[in-house]
Amino acid sequence: MSTQGITHSGSARTAVRLRPPRHRVAGRAVALWTLRALLLWAPPTAVAAGLATASGITGLVPQATGPLWVLTAALGALGLLVALVMPQWRYRVHRWEVTGEAVYTSFGWLWQEWRVAPMARIQTVDTERGPLQRALGLATLTVTTASAAGPLRIDGLDAALAADVAQQLTEVTQAIPGDGT
Repeated sequence: MSTQGITHSGSARTAVRLRPPRHRVAGRAVALWTLRALLLWAPPTAVAAGLATASGITGLVPQATGPLWVLTAALGALGLLVALVMPQWRYRVHRWEVTGEAVYTSFGWLWQEWRVAPMARIQTVDTERGPLQRALGLATLTVTTASAAGPLRIDGLDAALAADVAQQLTEVTQAIPGDGT
């Protein structure tokens, strides 16, 4: 099988090595990351605008009005820049793959990381769907391993695909003897 689920390389086990994963996350992940960025930057921008407006209306600290509007503009511009650039960059970098031997991930936008988790090390497999993810038909797949580096997270998967992969990983890891440690 070589769909966007678990790919098997035959009956013989192959060595697990760090390599680039093959699959992209869902294209809708760009919208998810854009919305998250806007929701992160909107409150501080709104607070700065509110303070500038209040300063201008009340006249209590007139010398603060100009700098507060500059702060508002800077926060708004930076937030807009992040919302436009970061999701596109993340989409170019985020990759994932599950084989019969391991789960591979590549993620990050400023700090990029590649990780591999051998099937024998997997302890739990979870899916998560927040309100924005549900609205966009997306999910996050979390693979917890016996690793100090923490779990592998694949953010921005199609929800049905994430459920299928979680089911397949559960079946594969249950067939491996041991406790994942």
